Amino acid sequence: MKKGFKTSMVLVAGLALALAGCGKNDQPSGTASGSAEPSGSAGAAEAAKLKVVTTFYPMYEFSRQVGGEYADVVALVPPGTEPHDWEPSPQDMVKVKEADIFVYNGLVEEWVEDALASAANDKRIVVKASEGIELMEGLPHEHEHGHEHGEEDEHADEHEHADEHADEHADEGEHADEHADEHADEHDHEHEHVLDPHVWLDPVLAQQQVAAIVDAFAQADPDHKDDYKKNADAYTAKLQELDEAFKTELSGAKRQEFVTQHAAFGYLAKRYGLTQLPISGLSPDQEPSPNEMAEIVEFAKEHQVKTIFFETLVDPKVAQTVADELGARTDVLNPLEGLTEEEIGNNLDYIAIMKSNLEALKKALNE
Repeated sequence: MKKGFKTSMVLVAGLALALAGCGKNDQPSGTASGSAEPSGSAGAAEAAKLKVVTTFYPMYEFSRQVGGEYADVVALVPPGTEPHDWEPSPQDMVKVKEADIFVYNGLVEEWVEDALASAANDKRIVVKASEGIELMEGLPHEHEHGHEHGEEDEHADEHEHADEHADEHADEGEHADEHADEHADEHDHEHEHVLDPHVWLDPVLAQQQVAAIVDAFAQADPDHKDDYKKNADAYTAKLQELDEAFKTELSGAKRQEFVTQHAAFGYLAKRYGLTQLPISGLSPDQEPSPNEMAEIVEFAKEHQVKTIFFETLVDPKVAQTVADELGARTDVLNPLEGLTEEEIGNNLDYIAIMKSNLEALKKALNE
């Protein structure tokens, strides 16, 4: 756990008392309702709304669509912020503590378990929206371009050596077993957090996340469960239309391969029969080695890739370097990990941006 987050844990109890009175008005810029102080009957209605705290944009958008007028939905990660390395402030922890429902994706937000334990609330309903979805393996970046076998062989040799060590010291069996277990634990530790969290970029899996969210809303507020179901059904229909558009418009493309800034589009690629080659790993701050860059360029030339995709929340310099090497163009493929202020100002949302992604892919795959 990072030092800053430990500080949040220490301060949250005091801040919960200090900020409890103003918590309702301390809303981030992405909320489902206005931030003005309600009064009279309007105030009573506002107070009756579910207080829903989400982690980053897709969880906010799905929750907002389900909650409609009966929920006050906020996102902790602010607009324009890349969520992979974000951690909550003490003020954020107060929101987590006071939430009726807390919605997170899973795997992106490594801070969540500690935050929920520190900001305990027995009445809060927690939704891990990726729960029950079959997650894809997404190995760390240094494994993604064909290097995994060498490292695995090296670790296999370590295990074999540990086994030989155990045989040589059979009379010290317990000690040898402990030594072998230590190697196994090290090996397991090195392969932690290798599941791909980007399920929201598959419109079919997004529907499953919406279903998990609506169940929590109905549990927290049974009086409006029919309204939540109606909202969820309407939004699911839009996601189904989006899925059909991807299937129809990407079928028969000239090529199936595309190069992206980071490994966010594995689920989408699998759903529609495409092949993603990421420049970075599951986290966009990972950078490729010179050898990996050479492999990416070779792959792009072999498959006649003429567009290198970058994204809005990360510096595009590496993608631009690859494009320059190839004489290729660049374009945006948005992983929807957060909206920029400009996108918010243009009233863009998940559906609109996914449609833009579809158009960008269709153009690139048919060049």
